[in-house]
Amino acid sequence: ADEMSSSGVGSERSIRERAKGGAVLVQELERSDTGAGTGGIRLLEERDASVVDMWGEIDVALRSEASAALANALERDVPVVIDTSKVTFMDSTGIAFLVQFYTIGSEEGLSVTLRNPPTVVTDVLEMLGVIEIFGTEHHEVSPA
Repeated sequence: ADEMSSSGVGSERSIRERAKGGAVLVQELERSDTGAGTGGIRLLEERDASVVDMWGEIDVALRSEASAALANALERDVPVVIDTSKVTFMDSTGIAFLVQFYTIGSEEGLSVTLRNPPTVVTDVLEMLGVIEIFGTEHHEVSPA
């Protein structure tokens, strides 16, 4: 795998390579400060959508990565899909990021949809009374 920065805070790799399905991986941003407790955000540019792929623990440590993904996804002027299917934990910072994505996307006239949100995400969105603002997509995930 790629070498991570020795600072332990995280690394940013901007990559423009063809990925499966014609998507272009624009940025992969991940945190490597806590060993097993890692999370990350990456932006995939599909032909008709910007897919923000999130995994692991989404918290305050990913704030700058979240801001970069937000800016780059909204720049494209296509619908935004936030894939939270691999998220294992999301604190209030992560929820605020989702709401901010929706708010700015709406102001720009873009649809913002959550893809396969797990209960760790939907429970908090429901508790805060904001789940209704998001469209949700549920895709069957075949076991590996």
